[in-house]
Amino acid sequence: MHNTNATEGQHPSMSPEELRSAMRTLDCRTQSDLAAAIGVSRSAVSLWLEGKVGVPRPVAMLLRMLVQARRRGY
Repeated sequence: MHNTNATEGQHPSMSPEELRSAMRTLDCRTQSDLAAAIGVSRSAVSLWLEGKVGVPRPVAMLLRMLVQARRRGY
């Protein structure tokens, strides 16, 4: 299934601001905390937060699901 919404093309899948918000919601106080929680390197998280590299769509989807679950009390 091909998604043709506004997040494709030049638009990042998750902005650095949304990533920072997700980190706060998930109680990830450091880049290393988030990296360990989702199984990526700290340097990848750093690049995403600096906006140098876009957050991969599967990672953005995972983080949004985790944020929703946290807000619902799971």
